[in-house]
Amino acid sequence: MIAGSKSECAFVGEAVLAILERVRATELQLQSSEAIEAELKRLSNPEKLDSIFQLLKLATTIVVINQQIDVRSQTLENLGFRLYDSFHIACAEASQADVVLTTDDRLLKRVMRYKDRIQVQVSNPVTWCRNVWQTEEDQEYDTD
Repeated sequence: MIAGSKSECAFVGEAVLAILERVRATELQLQSSEAIEAELKRLSNPEKLDSIFQLLKLATTIVVINQQIDVRSQTLENLGFRLYDSFHIACAEASQADVVLTTDDRLLKRVMRYKDRIQVQVSNPVTWCRNVWQTEEDQEYDTD
C-alpha cells in the first residue's frame, strides 16, 4: 500500500473512530499530557486545534512533566527521537500506559530500532486495532 494513499487514510480513520468509540464507552482510557498540549499549541489551524482539544476532554489522565520524565526524554533524544516524540514516550512510560498510538512511520521505525530500550508499546492505530480485535475474537472462540 502506498503511504498516505486514500485507502490507507480510510483505514486509519476507521481505526481512530473505533478507538474513540471505545473511549466514549469507557472500554479504553485516553491519556493526555503536557507534552501533547504543548505540541498542539503549535498548530495554526484553529478549527483542527479546537476539534482535537474537544477529543482530549475524553482523557481520564493528564500526565504532568516532572524531572523523571524530562531526564527520560533527554535519554530518548540522545537515541535520535525528536523532542515531542521523546516526551510522548517518556510520559507514557511514566504513567504506565499500555500503548502509544501514532501514524508517524518515522517514529515507529525508530521505536523498532530501540525496542529493547522503550518501556511502552508504540503502534500504528490500524495495526493495534487489528491485534485487539483478533485477540477478542480468539477469546470468544476459546470460551465457546
